[in-house]
Amino acid sequence: MKIMVSACLLGENCKYSGGNNKNEAVLCFVEDPGIEVIPVCPEVMGGLPTPRAPAEIRDGIVVTRDGRTVDAQFRAGAEKCLEIARRVRPDLIILQSRSPSCGVKQIYDGTFTGTLIDGMGVTARLLRENGFRLVDAEEIDRISLEK
Repeated sequence: MKIMVSACLLGENCKYSGGNNKNEAVLCFVEDPGIEVIPVCPEVMGGLPTPRAPAEIRDGIVVTRDGRTVDAQFRAGAEKCLEIARRVRPDLIILQSRSPSCGVKQIYDGTFTGTLIDGMGVTARLLRENGFRLVDAEEIDRISLEK
């Protein structure tokens, strides 16, 4: 079984702040020796540094808090994730909640006020549109490995 995972969930320091989103439930979920884990960070893969300015999606474009557009980097990273997914054909993809790249169910609304809206990050949307099975990291305890 192959599972692609947001690298920050595995403890990799690739989060915008320079830290990570290490998630013990995700680590337990993928610890089985029969599981091949494929870590990805679309933002880093798209050429953004760590740390970096926080970003949100506003009117369909990814922008930083100070108004710079980083949409091209987010989309480049999403494309790289899609290339990997097409090559390795993961059975499941576990993504970081609320991220402008990886959010599966909700994202921040683009005002940098902490307001959440229903929606998907750039990478999550591209992967879903291409038929991959996604799960939000916060729902890992509710999923099954059955296809």
